[in-house]
Amino acid sequence: MEVIATVSVGYDNIPVDELTKRGIMLCNTPDVLTETTADTGFALIMTAARRVVELAEWVKAGHWQASLGPALFGSDVHGKTLGMVGFGRIGQAVARRGALGFGMQVLYSNASPKPDLESELGAQRRELNELLAEADFVCVTVPLTAETEHLIGAQQFALMKPSGIFINIARGKVVDESALIQALENGVIQAAGLDVFAQEPLAASSPLPKMSNVVALPHIGSATHETRDAMAQRAVDNIRLALQGERPISLVNEETYR
Repeated sequence: MEVIATVSVGYDNIPVDELTKRGIMLCNTPDVLTETTADTGFALIMTAARRVVELAEWVKAGHWQASLGPALFGSDVHGKTLGMVGFGRIGQAVARRGALGFGMQVLYSNASPKPDLESELGAQRRELNELLAEADFVCVTVPLTAETEHLIGAQQFALMKPSGIFINIARGKVVDESALIQALENGVIQAAGLDVFAQEPLAASSPLPKMSNVVALPHIGSATHETRDAMAQRAVDNIRLALQGERPISLVNEETYR
C-alpha cells in the first residue's frame, strides 16, 4: 500500500489521475481548516472595506495631523450584500459570519442549491453574472479546476459595482490577474483583498501589493498554530489508516481504496 498525504485542502498541483492509475492513495485535510480560512476571508472583507492597512500605514508615516475627511472614508460591511462564488465548506463559513454576525444578505453561485442554508441564512442562489451585479462584496472560494481557471476576468469585473470589493481566498489562477489589476487601476471596482495569487510568492514586479486599494496577504488562510497542528495530525491519521488497510479520513481518489 502506498499513500501520499498533503497538508492542504487543494491538490491542483498533484497529478491525481497518475496516482490513481498506480494505485496510490492521495489524502488531503479538509474540515480542519474551514473556520480558520473563513476567518481570513472575513478579515480581508473588513480590512479592504475599512482601508485598515492603508490607513495604518498613513498613521505610521505621520500623516495624521487632523480629522479625517471623506477622501479617507471606507465602506460599511454590516447590512451589505455578500456574494459567494462557490458555496462549499469555506464559502458557507464565510457566509455565516456575514449573515449572522453582520446582517448581510448572502447570495451564492457555482454550487448546487442549498435549501438548508437558504433557510438558515436567508441565502439566495444566483447565476454568476447576476451575483456579480448585485453584490457589494464578491468572495471567491471555488477550487481550481479546468472549468474555474480564469473564471473571473475583465468581463466579470465589468459587471460588478464600481463600489464593489473583490475577495479571493480560493486559488490565484481562478482570477485573470492582469484583468484584476486593470479593474483596480481604472476604478472598475473599488478594492480587493487577496490571500492567493497566480504566482506565489508574488514577483517583485507585481503591482498588487503596492496598490493602496489592495490588501495582499502571503497565503495565510490556514496559518495559525492551532490549525496547522490539526492539519498535520489529520495527515498522520490518514497515513496510519491507509497503512492499516482502512479507509483514510480524507481520501481524494476513492477508487484506490475500493
